[in-house]
Amino acid sequence: MTDAGKSGALAERLRVTLDAEQLTNCMRCGFCQTACPTFNETGLEAASPRGRIALMKAVADGFMPADEAFVEQMDLCLGCRACEPACPSDVKYGRLIEQAREAIAVERKQAPHVRLFGKMAMERVIPRHEVMRWVGRALKWYQRSGMRTAVRKAGLLKVLPRHMREMEAVLPDASDRGIIREWQARGLPASWETDARGGRMLVIPAEGEKVARVGLFRGCIMDVLFVSTHVNTVRLLVKAGFEVVIPERQTCCGALHAHAGNTGTARNLALENAAVFRAAKVDWIASNAGGCGAYLQEYDHLLYDTAAAEDGAWLAERVKDLSELLADYGRPLKFDDAKAPVTATYQDSCHLRNVMRVQRQPRQLIRSAPGVSLRELAGADRCCGSAGIYNLVQPEMSSSILDHKMEHVEATGAQVLVTTNPGCLLQMKWGIHRSGLEGRMEAVHLADLLAGRLDAADE
Repeated sequence: MTDAGKSGALAERLRVTLDAEQLTNCMRCGFCQTACPTFNETGLEAASPRGRIALMKAVADGFMPADEAFVEQMDLCLGCRACEPACPSDVKYGRLIEQAREAIAVERKQAPHVRLFGKMAMERVIPRHEVMRWVGRALKWYQRSGMRTAVRKAGLLKVLPRHMREMEAVLPDASDRGIIREWQARGLPASWETDARGGRMLVIPAEGEKVARVGLFRGCIMDVLFVSTHVNTVRLLVKAGFEVVIPERQTCCGALHAHAGNTGTARNLALENAAVFRAAKVDWIASNAGGCGAYLQEYDHLLYDTAAAEDGAWLAERVKDLSELLADYGRPLKFDDAKAPVTATYQDSCHLRNVMRVQRQPRQLIRSAPGVSLRELAGADRCCGSAGIYNLVQPEMSSSILDHKMEHVEATGAQVLVTTNPGCLLQMKWGIHRSGLEGRMEAVHLADLLAGRLDAADE
């Protein structure tokens, strides 16, 4: 097919896919521009939400071709959605960019092996916990067998781009257990129950009088690279009075798939998660990953035209971030007053702030821990450049955003950099490494900070 033919096919796909109402809702006021990281980095109109919407509309209306320059601008967007709170017309920009990417993904021509690899990763690996455990096992062996040391000494990593070498250096220790097996391996209180669909779920009792029954969403990457954070999340919840339920049959939230334009697979994953958690009869669904929580909260939109629309709406209205549950619904946590004092700063997870609209609770919890002094980070509401796998596919823009972020981080003089999303946490670890701040600062998840300061007498 000629370039003109490809452009025409994509333009037609966009006309069918894009939400015309949202396209026309944009008043072109420009309030979104100052909130947009890529506009701030480039100064280009096309790299702003207003500019991208104008490009989408121009292509859909037939005024410009859906050429490579158009595709590049759609790909350059972080999807942080900082533009949405800034928009006086409440334009659902996140939906528009995902719809554009869906159309691009369908029409994009890729080598058969590249397409097959992507399909296998997105459909056969990431959504399946049993497969992800094998990924964790392989990574764990690489990290702990001596292979990592040998590879580094031999200089074999030099074949990788710089950003991938740097990210390899800051990867946390992987696990092949996942939260369910890890909790059991530690001999902590729990029992197995069967949900309304016949699926198994691990139930962990609340300490003291039960406040509510909470289902833990364990995600995909979190269950491999941040299992200890999951354990600390459960510890905090049960000490705050929540009974915690972890259904075995839950799967990936689908956010990575939707961001890559694979809405069909995202919808299938949503169907399973909505059915699983409803069958578990929980009061809330707890998320400790801002990106996952935000996408779960939008299941009502994702499933609105399916037979599971009611399940999608049921789940969406019950999703809460860990910080919300602890600060607004649970009993106060008991902390150790004798812990060494520490200065912390906080980087907002974009989707937690911009989609779930959670800002106060993480800061409130940090301040509630004795000995922890919170210093606000200038630009904490700006994306760190992680954005799912953006730091892998757009390393130049991602590292530029990160380097500017780290200038503000260093200015706080903090010893601990706190965040609430696995992608942000990895990005912050990368930023500390790039900035030469190792040994002076560490990046931690909010759950790990709080759990590390619990009263030992209450353990």
